[in-house]
Amino acid sequence: GMVICASVPNTINMMIVLTASAKGDEAAAVFNAAFGNMIGIFLTPVLILGYLGVDGSVNIGTVFLKLSLRVVLPILIGQLLQKFSKRAVALKKKYKKRFKQFQEYCLTYIVYTVFCKTFKKGSDSSAADAFLMIALQGLLLLSFKAISWTCLKIFFPNKPKLRVAGLFGSTHKSVAMGIPLINAIYESNPNIGLYTLPLLVWHPMQLVIGSFLAPRLAAFVDAEEKRIGDK
Repeated sequence: GMVICASVPNTINMMIVLTASAKGDEAAAVFNAAFGNMIGIFLTPVLILGYLGVDGSVNIGTVFLKLSLRVVLPILIGQLLQKFSKRAVALKKKYKKRFKQFQEYCLTYIVYTVFCKTFKKGSDSSAADAFLMIALQGLLLLSFKAISWTCLKIFFPNKPKLRVAGLFGSTHKSVAMGIPLINAIYESNPNIGLYTLPLLVWHPMQLVIGSFLAPRLAAFVDAEEKRIGDK
């Protein structure tokens, strides 16, 4: 599950919102999120199957067909409607909050059915294993943020906005994209609930830590831009 979590692409909405609130480079965040998710549709299954191997229950052709129907096709239809249908764009703007709520309800239902399948068929993992995984997830997230921030400081010493965008973009993981990807690959696996658990833990954890860091990063950006401007 932790390998799968590491392989999924980054978030879109959360990363952009946190980058904006931290006064980071919003254009870089948008590009990173869009490009990462489009590449992730094809790269994530390759990474997962490459790291974990392919067993007899996984048919690669079927996996990519499911991904095409469940992920690529909806994105393509949405982009076409946004490009060519003014009525669809107006409807989206009018009911934006309701569409957002409906999306969250659908994702919650998918997660619920995934765990129902796991609990129905049973699992060898204990509650202690789950708590250990949560602790490791927290430690890994903080460690990756520290490593990312250090590397960004080395490569972009005078670009504080880009460093902030890079910090969120390099450590965030997407539940909205990750759950359908995991479902497409391991739909018939009884342990699919356990495979999704690390991602479900990582997602709110990155929001809590990101919300804590955002005002501090915004102050850092202001101070750095003042320092650079005074040179």
